[in-house]
Amino acid sequence: MDLALDARASIIISGMVQGVFFRREIVDVARRLGLTGWTRNRPDGRVEILAEGEKEKLVELIKFSHTGPPLARVKNVEVQWSEYQGEFRNFRITR
Repeated sequence: MDLALDARASIIISGMVQGVFFRREIVDVARRLGLTGWTRNRPDGRVEILAEGEKEKLVELIKFSHTGPPLARVKNVEVQWSEYQGEFRNFRITR
């Protein structure tokens, strides 16, 4: 993997995104894309994602985040890019 193409994305999704299997779907998509990191529910009702991997694959995860699973109603997706750090081994749901 060309590290120059690797990146880290911090993603915050707002709307009706908790209690609709959003995190489970994010994990499935991220693993399928070969990304590492985590996702969690925030106390303010939003879902947070921290993901690392190929920038092209991160863009696909962000695109999915704009719609999410069928019961979700996404209002906003905030993304902050940073340098790849290689700190994760897999992708999981955390607290």
